[in-house]
Amino acid sequence: MLIPLKRCAWCSDDPLYQNYHDHEWGVPLHDDQGLFELLCLEGAQAGLSWITILKKRAHYRAVFDGFEAQKMTNYNAEKVASLLADAGIIRNRAKVAGFISNAAAYLKIQAEGEHFADFIWQFVNHQTIVNHWATAQDTPASTPESEAMSKALKKRGFKFVGPTICYAFMQASGMVDDHSPDCWRRSGSE
Repeated sequence: MLIPLKRCAWCSDDPLYQNYHDHEWGVPLHDDQGLFELLCLEGAQAGLSWITILKKRAHYRAVFDGFEAQKMTNYNAEKVASLLADAGIIRNRAKVAGFISNAAAYLKIQAEGEHFADFIWQFVNHQTIVNHWATAQDTPASTPESEAMSKALKKRGFKFVGPTICYAFMQASGMVDDHSPDCWRRSGSE
């Protein structure tokens, strides 16, 4: 008899969510493009559940040109209007505008000769922080590291990057390992 994998409590029985949990969430991500996309999508999640964004992620990639920042910074009023009319994404004017301003801020970091991954990972000294929360309820909404990241990103012109969004981004990108102690993905458990 096959014993089902024990996953973090937040992971439902939705196969899409389970796949995300098992193969993406908490896996260290060091790719500039992937980190930029994830930061934008975490911002889109503000006020919503991650599964909502996850179900729309493929469509987001399609309509936002694969999150190619250079293309995004060239969006005109017509493109923005088409995005705001697209039911396949969260049709929030501030969030769409935030993606575009984030693209410009992302490109500015790169133009200054810095890799976005290096900029982002500096907040955890370039290594995953393995937390030891006893229960999911013990996991904080933000940490000093996510607060520092939020402040630095805002200073650089990023939008929808509050400390709570930054902490969710840190969890998703593997900057912190917040898998529950009994989760099969917990560091050292695989």
